[in-house]
Amino acid sequence: MRVQMRVDGEAAVAEIDRPGESLLATLRDRLGRYGTKNACEQGECGSCTVLLDGDPVCACLVATAQCEGREVKTVVGAVPRPVRDAFIACGAVQCGFCTPGLLVSVADLLARDGDPNDVQIREALAGNLCRCTGYEKIIDAVHAAAEAMSDGTPAPSRRHWITTPVVPSAASDATEAAP
Repeated sequence: MRVQMRVDGEAAVAEIDRPGESLLATLRDRLGRYGTKNACEQGECGSCTVLLDGDPVCACLVATAQCEGREVKTVVGAVPRPVRDAFIACGAVQCGFCTPGLLVSVADLLARDGDPNDVQIREALAGNLCRCTGYEKIIDAVHAAAEAMSDGTPAPSRRHWITTPVVPSAASDATEAAP
């Protein structure tokens, strides 16, 4: 089955062998779009959140066949620079696995409400699980992104340690090297 859609503003064609193949599988396995993460495959974690015709959805729950002629935006095409910068500046990125889904959800929230309060932020992110943070840095990042997007300035660095370069010692290089 041939499915034509737009992904991050570009025409994309996917050949799928079964109508129930998930959009997540198609994005990653057939189209090479690895920014959308595969975690639970049950719609519970939000790591695979994308925008489908402007609405946030879990790509693991959407059949690719339903995307014929539709617009899909992943973390690459949906997230404005101030949102990404704010996540980095505020230390909201830990292991990074949930980050693409969080970024897409935040971009969607800020497109609907340029100055959300904490309750609105928590509600918008309720479908995104992060095992590494207590969400406070993520909420800080949303506020910083909203501020940056409202006046056009870059997201501020809220934590000094993020802007201070770290030069690893030779001993730490040896212990941190991946096999």
